[in-house]
Amino acid sequence: MTRGFRELLDEPLWQELLTLGVEHRYRPKSVLVRQGDPGGHLLALTRGRVSVLGNEEDGSGAMVALRGPGDLIGEMATRSGSTRTATVVALDECRASKLPAEAVHRLLDARDARGAMNDYLVAKLSETVPYQVRMVHFNAGQRCARLLLEVVALAGPEHRDPMRVPFSQEALAAALGLSRSTVTNQIAAWRKDGTLAAGPRLVVASLPLLARHAGVTSVTS
Repeated sequence: MTRGFRELLDEPLWQELLTLGVEHRYRPKSVLVRQGDPGGHLLALTRGRVSVLGNEEDGSGAMVALRGPGDLIGEMATRSGSTRTATVVALDECRASKLPAEAVHRLLDARDARGAMNDYLVAKLSETVPYQVRMVHFNAGQRCARLLLEVVALAGPEHRDPMRVPFSQEALAAALGLSRSTVTNQIAAWRKDGTLAAGPRLVVASLPLLARHAGVTSVTS
């Protein structure tokens, strides 16, 4: 299933877009773009998942969003002289095409598809606040469950184990603004009821149960 910016374009145009750049590969924990660095280009993510972090004044990084195949990275800083507004870190083995911003805009104008970029930018503006702020109306269990559901949903067809969550318990706690003990207790309860598989890694064993904990009814196994 296509998603992200790719979903807003027809497939030939997406493939033409990718030919404008050069493919780069990133290992887990690699930085794709860093907050404050010069802009001028963007990345079209074709494989893997990434975490978008907004750095705070004290040097800490609050998670702003997750992105996966079909998304653009760095699309907020494409004008000359602009700087990156967030740091993007690979959660998996990632691949992305590095695209010159001017070439992208010329192509979209030529194909009468600039509206797709505008729609994508508007949708991403909600990600200017930390992830935990956008989930403030949910309880701790719902927040954890919703984040796990989103991570699993972003796994592309290339993932050998799409149910595995590429976060440590510490990273989950930081992303959601929760204490480590709260997350640890929640995960222990979900392993006991079969939502998560047993073992040291975070692996979703039952999507329906996880969806129930998240308060979501549209997810199937």
